Amino acid sequence: MSASDPARAWPDATLTRVPYWLYQDETNYRTELRRLFEGPTWSFVCLEVDLPHPGDFRTTFVGEMPVIVVRTQDGSIRAFENRCAHRGALISLDDHGTAKHFQCIYHAWTYDLEGNLTGIAFEKGSNGRGGMPPEFSKAAHGPRKLRTALVHGLVFASLCPDAPGIESYLGEEILGRIARVLRRPIRVLGRFVQALPNNWKLYVENVKDTYHASLLHAFFGTFRITRLTQGGGIVVSPDGGHHASYTIDRAEDRSSTAYRDQGIRSEHQDYRLADPSLLESVDEFGDSIQLQILTVFPGFVLQQIQNCLAVRQVLPKGPDSMELHWTYFGFADDAPDMHRRRLRQLNLVGPAGYVSMEDGCVGGFVSRGAAAAENEVSVVNMGGEGTESAETRVTEASVRGFWKAYRRYMDH
Repeated sequence: MSASDPARAWPDATLTRVPYWLYQDETNYRTELRRLFEGPTWSFVCLEVDLPHPGDFRTTFVGEMPVIVVRTQDGSIRAFENRCAHRGALISLDDHGTAKHFQCIYHAWTYDLEGNLTGIAFEKGSNGRGGMPPEFSKAAHGPRKLRTALVHGLVFASLCPDAPGIESYLGEEILGRIARVLRRPIRVLGRFVQALPNNWKLYVENVKDTYHASLLHAFFGTFRITRLTQGGGIVVSPDGGHHASYTIDRAEDRSSTAYRDQGIRSEHQDYRLADPSLLESVDEFGDSIQLQILTVFPGFVLQQIQNCLAVRQVLPKGPDSMELHWTYFGFADDAPDMHRRRLRQLNLVGPAGYVSMEDGCVGGFVSRGAAAAENEVSVVNMGGEGTESAETRVTEASVRGFWKAYRRYMDH
């Protein structure tokens, strides 16, 4: 069956029922790569601090397209497809490095830092024989080039010339929430790549899903990092695609028995930390927000959990698999005690994190549970049917917002 099959239609016009075939269908997945990741959107590709000097580069992906991001000699940042114009091999095999130019290992075709084809091995042949035809134009051949944009030290790229400017794309509220965290020059503390056995959309839904956080993650509930009985809320962009959720610690929650009264497994009164300093945090942003999770459509996450800061890049790797690229960071001027605090709190997240190890499993649980239910639907009714911002996290408005944007881009 293809995504155009009548049986694959969305149920009515609602955002509260999501058919499972959307996570399973190969044709639909290929359409996503074209319309979302290669369409009029912006994808996070690296941090500006990753490219401090001319010639510094990182390789990454936009959807499944391999991309080189590089700082040029004039100090600007460029991005182009990591694909040789000759036979399609990767131009760069390294994750990062410094280069004066790039040369494909297969046939030694050479590219400058702008992605222009500048040299062809034995272009004129050898001993008067062979070589490229005299009318061949290097300027007419090369990898595809992407637009780039900087937002408070984040580098985004878009293949589509019709994508709106990045400020317009993000909107004022999301820009403000990014600026709240990325207020000073940063330094990278660590990176890793996590392979997940599920469709990429299941993870994006997960980080937009404020309802699950203190229910799935026992650590959150037990140590009261985020609970639905605390203050906070969600911000959803008008187009639905971007969001920010936040938690404010309030004294009244410290005596709440709401989780215990409902028999929810996510509160364990008898659990203690052998090293309580793990959760010693400071209000470094001055607004009492102890957790903020922000997403940019289609696949970027900016995280603040207490003093643990990170960005996450969601990369699709087929209908039923994905990679999650994590980069932890602090501020370049962090005092030694703050640096140590951030390093301790890095243990909160990641594939073995006290909090988020469950997120690496639950997408696979959904994939396995819905394997034979392609024409059934999930229920996304918490908090109503809309996608409006709210002063509560007992809502799935930001999940519905994702599907609102998704349906517009995909023409579903």
